[in-house]
Amino acid sequence: MFLLSLLAAAAAAQPANCAATAEGPAALVTVHGFKDRAGNLRIAIYPATDADFLAPARYVQRIDVPVSPAGEMTVCAPVPAAGQHVVVALHDRDRSGKLNPLSDGVGFSRNPKLGLTKPKLASVAVPIEGVAPFRIELNYLRGLRVAPVRSPRNR
Repeated sequence: MFLLSLLAAAAAAQPANCAATAEGPAALVTVHGFKDRAGNLRIAIYPATDADFLAPARYVQRIDVPVSPAGEMTVCAPVPAAGQHVVVALHDRDRSGKLNPLSDGVGFSRNPKLGLTKPKLASVAVPIEGVAPFRIELNYLRGLRVAPVRSPRNR
């Protein structure tokens, strides 16, 4: 019982650790559906424009953290200004710093169904004002399609 109370208190306290700053708001990104626990989790936030969306070095925020030993992961990502953005989660399994479509997992804000090309900007753009919470499910290449793992032990 004590452990459950402690876990509930820690979960409730998480949003307090992510605060909008004088420089701008923040995205509180919770990622789930990891295929395994190898590598890094990268959260990248792009302006919601065609010119910036997934363009090299056009992100407004990028955070890399080691994948935790279990469970979902929550990352606070401050952004310089409120507005429309795209939040991207990359499970960089080999820690190469870039997407390896054959092994890495990826997910986007609004969790669109993914194909073999990048999603349409309109399907992933979201407003970020204050502290904006997002839940992103990772997708991996599975045969000839991209889909979530959906294994309870890896989620």
